[in-house]
Amino acid sequence: MPQETTYLELSEVDGAHKFYEVAVDDATLTVRYGRIGDQGQVKASAYADNARARAAAAKKIGEKVRKGYAPAVPGIRQKRSVSRRQIVSTRSTARTAPVLWRYDSGAPAFGIFVDEQHCMVGNEHGVITTLGHDAQVRSQVRLPDGVKCIVADDAWVYAGCDDGNVYDLSGKVPRVAYAIAPEIDIYWLDIHDGVLGVSDADGGIAAIDHEDEFLWRRPGRGRSAWMVRCDTDALYHGHSQGVTGYDWRTGRELWHTRTGSVLFGWQERGSVFAGTGTREVVRLAKDGRVERSYRCDAPVFSCATAEGGRFVFAGDSQSSIYCFDAAGTRLWKLGTGCGSAYSMQYHGDRLYVVTTGGHLACIDASEPAIRAAQSGDVPDVLDVKAPRQAPRTVEPTVVEVTSDAGAGVVVQCLTDRGRMRVQVVSDGYRRDWSVQFPKGIREPGARYLVTEVRESGRGGFYRAYGDIRRLR
Repeated sequence: MPQETTYLELSEVDGAHKFYEVAVDDATLTVRYGRIGDQGQVKASAYADNARARAAAAKKIGEKVRKGYAPAVPGIRQKRSVSRRQIVSTRSTARTAPVLWRYDSGAPAFGIFVDEQHCMVGNEHGVITTLGHDAQVRSQVRLPDGVKCIVADDAWVYAGCDDGNVYDLSGKVPRVAYAIAPEIDIYWLDIHDGVLGVSDADGGIAAIDHEDEFLWRRPGRGRSAWMVRCDTDALYHGHSQGVTGYDWRTGRELWHTRTGSVLFGWQERGSVFAGTGTREVVRLAKDGRVERSYRCDAPVFSCATAEGGRFVFAGDSQSSIYCFDAAGTRLWKLGTGCGSAYSMQYHGDRLYVVTTGGHLACIDASEPAIRAAQSGDVPDVLDVKAPRQAPRTVEPTVVEVTSDAGAGVVVQCLTDRGRMRVQVVSDGYRRDWSVQFPKGIREPGARYLVTEVRESGRGGFYRAYGDIRRLR
């Protein structure tokens, strides 16, 4: 029996640009969808016979046609370009910072994450490299598209990518945790207790819950929204017109404060920090009041703080980095020697930056090292080489199969009012709570073995953590 394939596209001038393909091969229905020009995500489902598979396909096609999709020929419409910061970074005239080591990722890098165990960098080629604090490369993985940012939410670490997906990096294989609408051109994202905040190229802001469903979506007050930070109470959105606070549950605007065009954002418990195109980092209380500003000599690409905001760091367009005390006094300015810092993070007397040149650099930010650097005495930089072997390419929909349910928690995928939900089957868990679980591997009726299932901070649902295998 020959395979039957239907290919649809929805392309709007300033909106959606996505495809949806349905193929029936005997009793198997395969759906592929995503942004036009991308490979997209693939989901296969088995039915009792060809008639049932064709009926399911017809239903899916009908739903898409009613939403405006129309038959098309693959390859005619081209992929739209992804928004990136097109910046000419100049060399700093300041003395060089005490760089201990630097790793060349091979492409401009936005994504950075540092904790007690390791350092991660994600670049525009989609490659995420994990290094130890000893500068040894531990692993590499290639995601399907460029990495915009890497963010942490409790024990989970996520990468937001140019393909519109957010990948959970907590297991051996990255999984799609959130599939954001293809028409949203992600600039930045943040996650708090499973709620995802997304800012985009058009200045929009959206909140997405643990089931990958929009809580709300708003156009925002400006454009080019490079900042979103989330906490228990609000989403803090930085854009071309300043910073706006929103209630994360309803999307109601709580306050708006005008600043220079925001290029990056950071937060501490009681404050948010906006790096701006007007050469300053602005510190705002979480009710929108301006508390202080930290003046730099060029537009600020990135910022970060030491614990509690006792030091404030900034990286500018001229490959310089700055340190201020909490009161706003500039303590020092030094050059990175490897490009302007797109993102940065402070950890244990070290300032880690990822740059326009594609480097992850570890800078000794201790007082003795800075004093020595200001007088021209810097350590020899250890240049870390990339592994010879090519990065492992991610296949987020491929799942290992096992028959051993002894170690881990068993969950099951069920259909609930037309949507697939996941619930815990193992004893000791609430059966009326859903589980935050990757979308791309869900199949109705299938059971999976998960390393751990943890209750969310605010309660009401569980979150899958670690490796996932399908049970026979």
